[in-house]
Amino acid sequence: MKPVEKRWAKCVAVVAALTIVSSCTLIPRAGPSKRDIYSGSVQEEGDAFIVAVNDRVTRATAVVPALGFSNSFKNAGILGSDTIRPGDVLSLTIWENVDKPLLGPEGQVAAILEEVQVDGAGFIFVPYAGRIRAAGNTPESIRRVIVGKLSEQTPDPQVEVRRIAGDGSTVSLVGSIGAQGVYPIERPTRTLSTMMAKAGGVTITPEIAQVTVLRGEARGQIWLQDLYENPQLDIALRGGDRILVEEDTRAFTALGATGTQSRVNFQTKDMSALEAIAQVGGILANQGDPTGVFIFRNEPAEISNDVLGRKDLQGAQRMVYVLDLRQPNGMFVARDFVVRDGDTLYVTEAPITTWDKTIASLTGTLTSADTIGSLGGLN
Repeated sequence: MKPVEKRWAKCVAVVAALTIVSSCTLIPRAGPSKRDIYSGSVQEEGDAFIVAVNDRVTRATAVVPALGFSNSFKNAGILGSDTIRPGDVLSLTIWENVDKPLLGPEGQVAAILEEVQVDGAGFIFVPYAGRIRAAGNTPESIRRVIVGKLSEQTPDPQVEVRRIAGDGSTVSLVGSIGAQGVYPIERPTRTLSTMMAKAGGVTITPEIAQVTVLRGEARGQIWLQDLYENPQLDIALRGGDRILVEEDTRAFTALGATGTQSRVNFQTKDMSALEAIAQVGGILANQGDPTGVFIFRNEPAEISNDVLGRKDLQGAQRMVYVLDLRQPNGMFVARDFVVRDGDTLYVTEAPITTWDKTIASLTGTLTSADTIGSLGGLN
């Protein structure tokens, strides 16, 4: 190759290298840069509001899913364990002070009637006493009725009535519970927490366990943690209640210069930005930019207006919250900022990382230029 041509080939390579330096879009990256994100802001005629997080913003956005029971659940009193209901099973023992009793063979003092079930209409049948209303009454009330009926036929009968748990006073427990099944409402298990304890407790992390109670058409849901921290939320049970224990399904997505890039389930009821960063392995020390931590979210209008100090926004707004961990208050702000279901956590690359990639590309390009020049010199 002639000297002029060789110089020309090197000039072309240098121009290509300078083009790489001037255009970062040619440098491989895990995602958009801070400049790219800011260019999509409303101020730059984009469609997203970019907000630097401070103490006021953390307070305005600190919204946690509200779970709880309605007044119909909370105001329901604890049932008396002796109240009989259709489907319950009773045990009757009747003593007669005669040689020839009505209800047993000659010489037998007591007659035992086991598993006398209350029918759907609420009645039981007792020989020589007839059909007796049981539902809504206590065993003592039923005992007095039976005594009154039998007294007309045998002198001074003695009657004992005991309730055996039956279908009319049971609840079902399913999901992440120690022992799924149908359990009777008894004196020690008349509230939600005691019934769950009877079933062996939950088998998932308590901090993310949600308890749902279905009662007819009504539905109530609560965090297990709140149930034990607030005794007033420990509702009384009713026969036929269905109790479901399941794990929290909320999740956020982590991208960029973090230890993990994936969809991540919440591990606590209240997840802060700092906890979310820690949960994905932190910010990569040799790549991440602690001044470029972003939370992408579709924010309801009422919160968006509060954050931006406006009143005219309607519908969900695209919000990009910026956390700068290098600020004096940055770590505290990240600790207080609440991450919500569906959020995207994105950490940009540090400028030095982009620079290293640029230098690597430039070096590779110049090497290629020398190679081209060497090949040209063969001619």
